[in-house]
Order: sequence, then structure tokens, then C-alpha cells
Amino acid sequence: MIEAAEQEYTPQQQPVSSEQEQPHPLTQLVERVQEKIQQVIVGQHSMIEQLLAGLLADGHILIEGVPGVAKTLTAKLLSKLIDTRFSRIQFTPDLMPSDVLGTSIFNPQTSSFQFKAGPVFSNIVLIDEINRAPAKTQAALFEVMEERQVTVDGLTHKMQSPFMVIATQNPIEHEGTYRLPEAQLDRFLVKITVGYPSLEDEIKILERHNQQAITELLTSMEPVITPEILNNARMQVRATHIEPKLLEFVAKIVWETRNDRSLYLGASPRASIALLQIAKAFSVLRGRNFVIPEDILEAAPAVLRHRIGLTPEREMEGSTTDDVIREIIARMEIPR
Repeated sequence: MIEAAEQEYTPQQQPVSSEQEQPHPLTQLVERVQEKIQQVIVGQHSMIEQLLAGLLADGHILIEGVPGVAKTLTAKLLSKLIDTRFSRIQFTPDLMPSDVLGTSIFNPQTSSFQFKAGPVFSNIVLIDEINRAPAKTQAALFEVMEERQVTVDGLTHKMQSPFMVIATQNPIEHEGTYRLPEAQLDRFLVKITVGYPSLEDEIKILERHNQQAITELLTSMEPVITPEILNNARMQVRATHIEPKLLEFVAKIVWETRNDRSLYLGASPRASIALLQIAKAFSVLRGRNFVIPEDILEAAPAVLRHRIGLTPEREMEGSTTDDVIREIIARMEIPR
């Protein structure tokens, strides 16, 4: 949440039609999913909300946080709640592209090569410690993340829908890691940063572990979303109403990142589209059929933080990309 923007905007001043005031038809489904997740995950409400927003917006998600803050657990739990295939890939420095995408194997019975699909051929793909694989393996993900297809030996293999990559990385440990290419980062719809839980939440975590093992909870989880339901939900999110002035506001935020002296790299037009998608998803998560400025303001950090680059001077000052995003929005006029 960006406090400076909150102070300037009053939701009651936003005129809406009687049709827009009706609760969103996906509200009940979202509440069921959130309830299931909170049976296992204590706290981390921001991470859960952004993860669901990414799911509804049909995008890939990068989760960054120190070890032990439930990044992988939350991704596995989300896959349990969707009645689709799930695969997990542990990225390591010796991982090759064929280990992810698959390879052609000679079949002596037919005297021909047959393609053996890799673990990326799934519906929800969890990539643990994505920054531990070298550039060659990272580049292998470019096509599948953007075009939802894999080309091997001149043959193109389409991914089944839904297809979603959830990647995790540790921002603290740098030994044996590789910086993700900017082109790959831009393919992630959002980057979620996860911090430590509060003292109250940590006590609840201990109480829950004392009562029942997490593995037992995960095993007992039943899917609540089918691929058909998910596809319908995504279509409803895309149909969410947004005023033309808010479309212009989205474009201006992204445009400002390209002209800020604190940044050597601004956000691309893909960021504008992502900001629009996540803002719509946030509005659905809050039970609305229309987007308000607060949805855009809350979505901006998650959408932009991995797409912009700080100048060396700002980095030496200890600033973060989130700081610059707040500064950009603080000097903008919020549509009323």
C-alpha cells in the first residue's frame, strides 16, 4: 500500500452505476480459496492476495523472501486447490535446458526420434531457487513463459491451459546464484516480496504445528477450482470495468518510470498491460466489478519493482525500487 496516494484519494467520490455496485460473481469462489489457504498458512495476507491476483490475471509469479517464510509451501498449496497437473523443478547450477524442457530420444523400434517432455509440461510449475541456474537454462524459459509453447529440434509443442510458472528465490544468499536476465524478469506478471511474520503470527504457527503436521493438512486438501472454473474466472476478470481516465493513469505511471532520474531502466509496455490486469484482479478480490485508483496503487509495486533498475547513486544511498515507485506516485495527480 502506498500511503501518500491513500491520503489523496477518497473512494466515496468515485461515481459508479447500479450495475457496478452489485457484488462480483467470483466473490464466493475467492473467499473459499482464501479460507482453504488460511487453514495452512498463518498471516502473509499480502502474499496470498497477490498470488491469487496473479492466478486470476493469468500470469507468472516470482516470490522473493528469506528461507522459511512459506514461499514454496504456499505455491504447493495453491496447486492442491486447483484440479490440474503440478510439477516442481529444483534449479541448480548444473541444470541443463533439456532437464527443464525435454529432449528427443532415439527409438530403435521405429528408427526415429521421439520427444520426451520435461517437467515444464504441466499446468502449474513451481521452480524453486530459480536464480541458481545459469543463463543458458534461464533463457530456455523465455519462449514457454511468453508464448506458452516449447520449440525443440524445429518442432513446436503447445502447453495445455492453464499454464502458470511460480518461481521462488532467496535475496540474501548470492554464492552459487545468477542474476535473472531482464527479459526473463519482464515475463513475470508480479514479483512478491515476503517478509518475516509478526510475533502473534509466529505463535499461531507454533500452535498449529503442535496440533497437526503441515504434510497432513496438505494431503487432506481437496481441489475447489477446476480448469473450466478458472478459465471462466479469468474471462470475468478481463471483463472488469475500468474508466478511460484510469487507463490513462496506468499508462502515466509506467511512462514516468522511463523519465525518472533515479532509474537507468524504465518499465516496458508489457508492464502497463500487467498493471491493468493486476488492478482488475485486485478489484475482483475485493468483490467489485470495477477498478478504482486504489487497485492500481496497490498493484504498482508488485508489477514494477522487478522491471525497473536503480542508478548506482540511488543504490549507494540504500534506496529500493519500491522507494522510487512511491516517489513517482506521490508526485502524480490521482484521478477522482
